[in-house]
Amino acid sequence: MTAIRQPAPGYAIGVDVGGTKIHAGLVSSQGEVLRTVGLPTMAGEREVYARIVTAVETLQAELGADGGRYPLAGIGIGTAGQVNREDGSIRFASELLPGYTGTPLKRLVEERFGLPVRVDNDVNVLVYTEKTLGAGQGASQMLCLALGTGVGGALLADGKLVHGAWGGAGELGHLSVDYRGLPCVCGGVGCLEQYASGTGIAKRMRARLQAHGIESAAPVDARDVIARWQAGDAHAAAVMDETFAALGSALASLIHTMNPEVIVIGGGVAEAGAPFFDRVREETTRRCMASFLDGVRIVPAYQGNWSGMIGAALQLWEP
Repeated sequence: MTAIRQPAPGYAIGVDVGGTKIHAGLVSSQGEVLRTVGLPTMAGEREVYARIVTAVETLQAELGADGGRYPLAGIGIGTAGQVNREDGSIRFASELLPGYTGTPLKRLVEERFGLPVRVDNDVNVLVYTEKTLGAGQGASQMLCLALGTGVGGALLADGKLVHGAWGGAGELGHLSVDYRGLPCVCGGVGCLEQYASGTGIAKRMRARLQAHGIESAAPVDARDVIARWQAGDAHAAAVMDETFAALGSALASLIHTMNPEVIVIGGGVAEAGAPFFDRVREETTRRCMASFLDGVRIVPAYQGNWSGMIGAALQLWEP
């Protein structure tokens, strides 16, 4: 086996692994992106590990002779799925990434490239981007939420990412906001993900339209619901009222638990902008003790297509 160099200042390769795309880039220890490549994950057609290798090799080929100018601290990977923190293996991945569960990713990539490798969940690594480039700069206590197809989360306490016993801490999408609420795919009931994810918003809108005998000419997604809400549609407003109430309930509970300085919310749903954040703040304020809410900022995530890739690389300089 090739000897593994220990992490050092300089640059790292960051890899962001999603269900549809993989992005790899050369990133400095300050979060500066020097070169990037992207390719489809081809989940179900190719082994995910093999596509990660292809992404890194493609980046190295693009760097060519210039690669020698950038001493590498290693390779950081932020990936969809649950990651076993101790050995960097994939503890569980949904069918969006078939065959990925159980992959000893850290070991395989280290053996292939002879560099130190750090692996973590894709939402966890976003914390590193936020505290380096985004709204979390200077914060020691931070909560991050990603509202997309599902709801992901991550917690920063005393300046360190909270991983839990094996790496699964911060699964905030499965915090129950209604013990008599909607059933969730995780087996729970009333999970935040059912109310605040893009999937949950669209599903509830379709159910509401059907209950009122309204047929839609095209499939309704979360983007449509948010656009209708902003245009004053009553059905969309009812669905989004539930979303804001669920988010306010979850955030109030998390503020009481974590006592954060800042809450960062990203993902496609949060791209609704200022009206969205105004309602989230309003609903959170209604449910939170004033002494805990005092000084807490609820803000949008750092806007950059490379956020996950940057955060993945920045792992190399974290303890």
